[in-house]
Amino acid sequence: MKILGIGNAIVDVICKIEDQYLIDNQLTKSTMKLVDEHEFQKLLSTLKIEQTISGGSVANSIVGLSQLGNNVGFIGKVNADDLGEKYEDGLIKEKVQYFYKKKQEVSPTGTCLILITPDTERTMVTFLGIAGKISEKDINEKAVKESEMIFLEGYLWDEGGPKTAFNKAMSLSTTKAMSLSDQFCVERHKDNFLELVQNKLDIIFANEQEIRSLINAKSFEDVTEFGKQLGKLLVITRGEKGSVAIKNQEVVECKSKSNLKIVDLTGAGDLFAAGFLHGFINNNSTKECLEKGTEMSSKIIQKVGARLD
Repeated sequence: MKILGIGNAIVDVICKIEDQYLIDNQLTKSTMKLVDEHEFQKLLSTLKIEQTISGGSVANSIVGLSQLGNNVGFIGKVNADDLGEKYEDGLIKEKVQYFYKKKQEVSPTGTCLILITPDTERTMVTFLGIAGKISEKDINEKAVKESEMIFLEGYLWDEGGPKTAFNKAMSLSTTKAMSLSDQFCVERHKDNFLELVQNKLDIIFANEQEIRSLINAKSFEDVTEFGKQLGKLLVITRGEKGSVAIKNQEVVECKSKSNLKIVDLTGAGDLFAAGFLHGFINNNSTKECLEKGTEMSSKIIQKVGARLD
């Protein structure tokens, strides 16, 4: 197996809203907020659902990699409930090997409200449910050892069970990639994330806000300097400014595509990572990896949701 993704198994519930809805519910645009089941249901009751689809950041990347013809797998925790069944079916339909045996749990399958404003930005409200209770017991050792690389998400990181799952997977894997996921995530776990980036990971994906937050950078030059000193492969997406990959003294840039009919930015980072990793595991040049990432993210932002058909 080429890549094994380990992340939050979340069902996405996509809704279109006006900006006022964010203000009324004290939500910060373009970020992800964790809520309990009560708050989640309260918000859901006020919304019109456009679409329900299997999601989760790394799972979206893994599906993208599968669609590009790669042999990939995923570990993420769901309940043996209706949404859990649909989640597993969604992965299998996309030819992703699912290395988790679901069972009846107290907590339901995780769900994420994806709120899309008229400017196409997405704001997420997540009830993790059982997804956030992943632990080392849920990590399939054989699957980790038989994959060339693991791909983790910052969203999954938390003290307790998730941290043990992370550490077990990293201890068994030869090549470790991770997405920093979200600026709030970075701010909440800054010391832990910095330790992972500097000492544990081989490939790091981040957008400009996330990496700047992580290292308290005043400018992008600070980020470039950090990347050169890091000695790992640091891949940064910069929206309209394109993307950059830094390793040692090599800095490779790629322009973003223009004249796109942007509908929804939900899966941009996830599908960029899929394209980049596709290039990486198939021994493409860094420039080609960035170009494939750009191509994939350009496709996904022109449709609703984070999965290409």
